[in-house]
Amino acid sequence: MYIVPVVLQSRTTGTRHRREEWIVRIATMFAAAALCTGCSATDDGIAGGPEAGVSGTLFVANKRGASLSRVDLATGEETHRAQTCENPHELTVSPDEALVLVACYSGTSVQAFRTGDLQHANTLGLGDNARVHSAMWLDDGRIIAGAEGRGSLMEIVPASDDGFAMTEIGGGGDGPHMVAVNGARDMAWGTIIPSGTVIRYDLENDSEAVRRVVGNEIEALALSPDGKTVWVGSNSDAMVYRLDAQTLETVAQIPVGPVPIRIAAHPSGEFVATSNFGTGDISVIDTSSNEVVRTIAVSGSQDAVQVTLVFSEDGSRLYAAETARDTIAEVDFASGEVLRRLPIGPGGDGLAVID
Repeated sequence: MYIVPVVLQSRTTGTRHRREEWIVRIATMFAAAALCTGCSATDDGIAGGPEAGVSGTLFVANKRGASLSRVDLATGEETHRAQTCENPHELTVSPDEALVLVACYSGTSVQAFRTGDLQHANTLGLGDNARVHSAMWLDDGRIIAGAEGRGSLMEIVPASDDGFAMTEIGGGGDGPHMVAVNGARDMAWGTIIPSGTVIRYDLENDSEAVRRVVGNEIEALALSPDGKTVWVGSNSDAMVYRLDAQTLETVAQIPVGPVPIRIAAHPSGEFVATSNFGTGDISVIDTSSNEVVRTIAVSGSQDAVQVTLVFSEDGSRLYAAETARDTIAEVDFASGEVLRRLPIGPGGDGLAVID
């Protein structure tokens, strides 16, 4: 089912030159790291397989394979794989955990698959040049997606006839790459990489509320569990910024590992963790002191192309996508030990976990 969205006007951010420059830089990094694609997934002796006391399901978007993997965490085995759109990225799960949604970064849509068997359930079109990198499925059934290519945020609302209606917030320029939504479901945030901008959206009034330039090449984004703090990362400056969620004013600047391409907030709110592309490790920030309190070694190399990072629902484990090695590293958060590496499809990146 394809729905034509309502187009609203938005301010333009950044320039085409800076956007193209950033795309070239990212492509160069990934091309260099891809030389290690054939490296063994078990070079450090940590293989996949069963892990005592671990349960749940992991979903992985495989960018190079244009596919979606389903992994049984009790056994460590990939149970299903489904073909998706080209270049699938971030994943989000429906409130009833029946569906997993794939963001189609090289296309114009999002795709839903059944979590049990990865059967395709629906495809929703978000308009020309949408290039959806990130989306969130809210517990009231709405989907909030960043249409990066359209310079806008899309609000997708279920309709009574089993269809969907859409509203587009903003439009033009560069749109949000990463997206976060608060628990009250009335505010959303997005990062604009080329201009280093963070935006807060008012979902009740379908409008931008605050727009602020924070740093250079701002990509990573996480919201604290209480909704009061936004955490963002600068890829070029190896810096994490703690922002007031309402005003987007900077509260603290925290040096971390190089290229902190993703940030994950611990469910307790006591820590945030950064996925450091440049060194293949994780910086753990204590949110009470705004300091890095430890570094977790994962691959130890940018050749692994470590990108997406997610916590398990109880916060006991971290999952880090090693995109060039076609593996997901499972990390015990308390000890920092890499428990095992889970083999998945080519170029695994976007992650979602159901405990």
